[in-house]
Amino acid sequence: MISHMRRLLSLSTAMVMASTAIAAAEPSAELIAAAKAEGTLTTIALPHDWCGYGGVIEGFKAKYGLTINELNPDAGSGDEIEAIKANKDNKGDQAPDVIDVGLSFGPSAKADGLIQPYKVSTWDSIPDTAKDAEGYWYGDYYGVMAFEVNKDLVKESPKDWADLLKPEFANMVALAGDPRTANQAISGVFAAGLSGAGGDVAKSGEAGLAFFKELNAKGNFVPVIGKSAPLAQGTTPIILRWDYNALSDRDTLAGNPPVDVVIPETGVVAGVYVQAISAYAPHPNAAKLWMEYLYSDEGQLGWLKGYCHPIRFNDLAKNGKIPQDLLDKLPPAAAYEKAVFPTLEQQEAYKEVITKGWDTVVGANVQ
Repeated sequence: MISHMRRLLSLSTAMVMASTAIAAAEPSAELIAAAKAEGTLTTIALPHDWCGYGGVIEGFKAKYGLTINELNPDAGSGDEIEAIKANKDNKGDQAPDVIDVGLSFGPSAKADGLIQPYKVSTWDSIPDTAKDAEGYWYGDYYGVMAFEVNKDLVKESPKDWADLLKPEFANMVALAGDPRTANQAISGVFAAGLSGAGGDVAKSGEAGLAFFKELNAKGNFVPVIGKSAPLAQGTTPIILRWDYNALSDRDTLAGNPPVDVVIPETGVVAGVYVQAISAYAPHPNAAKLWMEYLYSDEGQLGWLKGYCHPIRFNDLAKNGKIPQDLLDKLPPAAAYEKAVFPTLEQQEAYKEVITKGWDTVVGANVQ
């Protein structure tokens, strides 16, 4: 399992050889005091069933005693960026202190002057490939695109992207967000395109749009944002979403309905999400303390409890800090062996193609 994760992340030994002392570092007493003086942290787009966020939020509050003001939990990455822009001069409850966005949104937010640098105590154990060298943004966890299937309504689950075009899946298939703004949905379109383009990343944006044009024309695509409620109700019996969200739903729904989580045979796309602090954060010290918590051993294991692969996985594994029961709950390592980690440049390219081309090529208004 450990060697497999190394292979997925394409890490060199130098990237993961952080000392135990660094990994165990704690935020300073001065930072803790300053954060407690501010008293509040404002977050955005953190649904409690996403990647174990409910437990992570409660863990942070219990440890430091701060209040968390949670804005729009179902927002997408693009919405988070717009929230910073709209609240540059607002120090009230609608101004987010921190954001959690898809990898490609980190560099663009930095270029637009919307985020500020901060390096957490465990900085050296975060792979260089997943962080900004100056500390403006840093990867925190990742998953792969999967099919979440309501087994009461779908007797034979699709095994690959091409299966979704079959007539038996009419009016069943949904994205987990708006592909014009949400990273998860953009990644779903890209993954379908990667499969259709035979693994050619450069052609996958256009191929993904073509796939969804056909899916929509056949009547198989449902222009509704897929999540656990419409899945259970039968509105969106098949949802294309990150594996950790699907696995979390499987637990939460507890067999009502039974849920199958399928990692497709081709077009297996991994998505890294990154954290950053708003350049206009009303509570900058609380924001920094939040980052310290997320990148601590406790915070990172919180992601694993929510079926996400924490960005410091290799460091935690090397130091024997991952409980076996958490490893046992993950899907088999073999399911991830074909995972593709698009580079920042590739993500920027296909994001532009998909977000700008969705309306004209596919023409389905996802809500």
